[in-house]
Amino acid sequence: MAKIKRIACPYCYETYEPRTIGFRCNARLSAASQKRCGRARDEVLQDRMGERGEVGPAFFGPDGRQPKASCPECQGETSYRICPVCHMTLPAQFGVVANRLIAMVGAKASGKTVYMTVLLHEMMNQVGAAYGASLMGSDDNTLRRYRDDYQDHLYRDGQLFGGTRPAGATDNRVAPLVFRFGLRRRVRFKERPQHTVLSFFDTAGEDFNSRESVEVNTRYLASADGIILILDPLQMPAARRLVREGTQVPGGEGVDSPVNVLSRVTDQLLTQDRTDSSGRIRTPVAVVFSKMDAFTHLLERGSPLLAHPSQGDGRFDVEDSRNVHEEVRQLLKEWEGVAIDQLMENTYSRFRYFGVSALGAGPTADARVAATGIQPYRVADPLLWLLSEFGSVPRTGRG
Repeated sequence: MAKIKRIACPYCYETYEPRTIGFRCNARLSAASQKRCGRARDEVLQDRMGERGEVGPAFFGPDGRQPKASCPECQGETSYRICPVCHMTLPAQFGVVANRLIAMVGAKASGKTVYMTVLLHEMMNQVGAAYGASLMGSDDNTLRRYRDDYQDHLYRDGQLFGGTRPAGATDNRVAPLVFRFGLRRRVRFKERPQHTVLSFFDTAGEDFNSRESVEVNTRYLASADGIILILDPLQMPAARRLVREGTQVPGGEGVDSPVNVLSRVTDQLLTQDRTDSSGRIRTPVAVVFSKMDAFTHLLERGSPLLAHPSQGDGRFDVEDSRNVHEEVRQLLKEWEGVAIDQLMENTYSRFRYFGVSALGAGPTADARVAATGIQPYRVADPLLWLLSEFGSVPRTGRG
């Protein structure tokens, strides 16, 4: 008997069979019965995701693979499909289009939230134009939160973010940001739209300060199709001695070394049976070294990290990415980070190093964007690499 494929919710990361997907009544007047279901708070939705608004009743029984179902109370037809575990409304065509869960992890003060904000902004604008692609929020919550809590805060107000609340905080049950990535692909001499659902979960650095907190607060790693691991070279003592003069270095309670964070994430993945036939972890991992603007003065002319690859043909340049990978590997030796490279080589079958700067320059002393404005550098490369590994973005070159 063929094994039934399970899918993972882009909001709670729990897995289930597609037929178990539930529905939510739209609580509008039913043309079939002239009845209307009342709205009320969904206790499961509140407990799992912190959503306190009043919604139509949830119901289960109809095959969740169908796009619509009739409410058993009012007989009204609804197209609102919900996760059977967390009760969040699922994106349109969920389970039909590719569903890729991207876990974004890193240590405290590594710049994850700034990076995620700038990455999504670039994907919606410059990268979208270069690739003929679109990136749009899959739900009203994502649209509102990205605009108000992320984009406006950084781009309009020029303010950096405070630390992300740990996942264990009782008032911090916040859903991931879920987007739909669309791209036109040529199939059999015709251009056809291809869509991928992307889920981004921004964890607190404190969630990786001990193995216990990793196990309790980051179970979504078990369902992640790809991981963007943010490591801050400014948290490496040898790298600190090489930074541009005037660079602010992170400090304070709770700041951990990149290799310790990587080790804990690796331990968690190894417990989730994510290994291939070689015994190495098969989940692709983009290892992103942030704040590279602090080191560009040390790079030689012609360094791959100083190049700006052309995106005009809408293809990910694999050869350029491999050159950057090898350049970062050499920098790791200067930063006394060989342990990171050895751990990746011995434990992961698909990984790639990246060097990025989300802001293009260090922030001011009062945690604001520099007067030169936001000038991102290579921030989209890690996600584009992952999408090319999934087959969602075309690629060119060898590497």
